[in-house]
Amino acid sequence: MKGVFTTLVAGMMFLTGCGNKDLIHVSGHIDNPGNVKVVTFYEGDRKLDSVFLADGNRFTFERNATQPRLLSLGVGNNKYPIILTPGEKLTFVADMHQPEAYTVEGSKLSTALKDFAPYKRRKEFVQDSLQAAFAKATLNKSAEEIERLRFDYLTEFKSKLALYTRQAVDFARKQPNLAGFYAISTLDPEVAEAEIVAYAEEIKDKFQDSRYVSQFKDEAKKLKRLAVGQPAPEIASFTPNNRAVSLSDFRGKYVLVDFWASWCAPCRQENPNIVQQYHAFKNKNFTVLGVSLDNNPGSWMRAIQDDKLEWTQVADLQAWNSAVIADYRIKAIPTSYLLDPRGIIIAKNLRGKALELFLEKTLN
Repeated sequence: MKGVFTTLVAGMMFLTGCGNKDLIHVSGHIDNPGNVKVVTFYEGDRKLDSVFLADGNRFTFERNATQPRLLSLGVGNNKYPIILTPGEKLTFVADMHQPEAYTVEGSKLSTALKDFAPYKRRKEFVQDSLQAAFAKATLNKSAEEIERLRFDYLTEFKSKLALYTRQAVDFARKQPNLAGFYAISTLDPEVAEAEIVAYAEEIKDKFQDSRYVSQFKDEAKKLKRLAVGQPAPEIASFTPNNRAVSLSDFRGKYVLVDFWASWCAPCRQENPNIVQQYHAFKNKNFTVLGVSLDNNPGSWMRAIQDDKLEWTQVADLQAWNSAVIADYRIKAIPTSYLLDPRGIIIAKNLRGKALELFLEKTLN
């Protein structure tokens, strides 16, 4: 009994010693939860904890913390960003019949996130709508027609997401806190690379205790290394006749570094466009360096001949174990980087009409 009593007293002293100022707290209720039995809390992609819905579908979450925490509160398939600050008691209420119409009280930062939510919902609606329209438009189309449609839809996608980027950056400027960070963290790197990199630099000494922010900073560092305006990493490999070639050998020219493979159908579909642009601009200080992810030399060389790829081709024949995978963070092919004569990245992943227009603007 003495041991149990001592433990209870120690626990009570610990809770008393921490006080409200060292606790983050959220409570509330979920109306019409259906089959939902728990409320789950995430920090970034990591599941932090979950609590059961009690009588009246109420819940309470509390834990020790000395710094504000940016979390996502998950109810079924719905996730709600919240910021829990030590000493504040946040109240959260949602109705699963109208999941977007939730309420938060007791936290100015969480209220700010709720104010930002309509922008994010609009962005997601635009993305889903464009993807559905593209899928419908490409039914029964040839590869060439699909590529033309892809250019049109990508142009519209980037244009519409540019508006969201401005909204997020403006929100972050007005909210120099975790709410602002959340807005920037939702940006698409394909559209807002420069904004993400600049913001990561701005907060490099802030939010040190946030795992979520630390992950963002790490990713931004990797993004910056291959961002427009940065020098392209060196590539050293061998041609089909075993001649050593380095990317730095092409200094003084505009170079399209094209990562592809003989087995990659989208790569082979894009090759005629690259051939066309190569012949159109090769006399204007432009060339191509093909970097293959093949591991079969016969298939690689046949594809070069069949597709009439006249520019320099290299491969270490290691496929996805190639060093270029890590150096260029390649997750899928085709992937391409356009470099200026100094070896600086000036554009990425230009395909179809987009490549032609960029080369015309840059080289003419």
